[in-house]
Amino acid sequence: MKFKTRLVITFLTIILLPLVLACTAFIGIGAFLIREQEEFGFHNNDYNMLIDPTQASQSISNEIFLEAEKILQEDDSGLEDETVLSALNERIMNKSSYIIIRKDDQLYYTGNEIAAAQIFDLLPEFQEEHIRKRQEHSVYYDDMKKLVRQMDFHFSDGGEGSFFVVTRANPIVSRKLFVDMAIAIMVILIFTSMFLTQWISKGVFAPVNQLNIAMQNIAEGNLEYMLPDKDDGEIGELYRNYEDMRLRLKESTDEKILAEKQNKELVSNISHDLKTPITAIKGYVEGIMDGVADTPEKIDKYIRTIYNKANDMDRLINELTVYSGIDSNRIPYHFHKINVSEYFGDCIEEVGLDLESKNIGLDYSNLAAPDTLIIADPEQLKRVINNIIGNSVKYLDKEKEKGQIDIRILDEIDSIRVEIEDNGKGIAAKDLPKIFERFYRTDTSRNSAQGGSGIGLSIVKKIIEDHGGYIWATSKEGEGTCMHFVIRKYQEAE
Repeated sequence: MKFKTRLVITFLTIILLPLVLACTAFIGIGAFLIREQEEFGFHNNDYNMLIDPTQASQSISNEIFLEAEKILQEDDSGLEDETVLSALNERIMNKSSYIIIRKDDQLYYTGNEIAAAQIFDLLPEFQEEHIRKRQEHSVYYDDMKKLVRQMDFHFSDGGEGSFFVVTRANPIVSRKLFVDMAIAIMVILIFTSMFLTQWISKGVFAPVNQLNIAMQNIAEGNLEYMLPDKDDGEIGELYRNYEDMRLRLKESTDEKILAEKQNKELVSNISHDLKTPITAIKGYVEGIMDGVADTPEKIDKYIRTIYNKANDMDRLINELTVYSGIDSNRIPYHFHKINVSEYFGDCIEEVGLDLESKNIGLDYSNLAAPDTLIIADPEQLKRVINNIIGNSVKYLDKEKEKGQIDIRILDEIDSIRVEIEDNGKGIAAKDLPKIFERFYRTDTSRNSAQGGSGIGLSIVKKIIEDHGGYIWATSKEGEGTCMHFVIRKYQEAE
């Protein structure tokens, strides 16, 4: 839930909830106090009797007295009819009031016999002058909390009659209502405060605390701590941002760990691969110094071997230099328009001499048009070809038949495809998708005579992609491997 929505709900709750509960409490407390009066024979449905009993009593008796006077004016014996009296009593019986009619000193009629028995002997006496002056008389009985209003009249037979309206006017009820309502309002405010505090705590403070714990885990290096999914709103968005940050940090950390591992592996590979030619060079130099090479032919052979081993060391160092350029994305390129036939013809001539010295056959075919051009860096493209062929030579591993490398240039309308195929031991299907990854070696044993830093094909892939092309490999174990790479042709703008 959004903070704005949460604030609106909080605002409405602070206003409406206490108001509704206060009204409910008032009705409930009032009903309870009214029922409490029923013990005295009163049935009160008028809340004014609870709020202002004196004023309510005055209003009730005024209305009834006016009605009684009207009845007497129309008929002197009107207040002698119990039916009329019952009708008058019914009008006030639900307002904590009832009627008493006294004739001489005897009870003639009452609307509440239980209550009348308690107060009858205390009622004020008949006074003739009240009739002459048309006065009414009021008496409040504090011990009984009753207000009595008296109107005197004569019965039709001349007997002295008094018309009383007795109203329960207990100010304690009002004070009790006030106290109960004050307590109820305090309880309502406490309840509302607890409800809102719990709701805000659950919706805001608890998620923020969870986020704080998550950030502490991040600070301590624990990138596996996950936050639970959260609904829409600012908190949910904050959780999602944390999760994105955590995943990116984890990915960055994993990449850093992998890079450190690869760098250590590179150092180990280069150290191993440099150690092999250095050991060989030292051995041949010692052979010359000790006179083991005692003929011009042997000396020439030893020197050539030393030269080849030095070339191997130079190649490894070049690979390391290119690898550092790949890591910083700073491989130097010098692109030119290159004629495919001329360029690959020169490359094949140079590569052929080296392969011939190693007793490896070479077959070259060019199916592209003689004027086909590409945009490429000659030096870097030559590195690609040398790395692929060097890799093929390294893993020919053929004892029963002569090694063979086939190079084909194919025309594919808007690009050329170069295929370099050997008849080596091949690559397993499970290893084929990974051979262009850095430091990946199909032969993980360091006892292998071939050695290799494991970055040659990753360099090839990087150079081809930087030329706007792509590369892949096909292979069958025991039959050989074919490397394919595609480079777009150069086309003049129309």
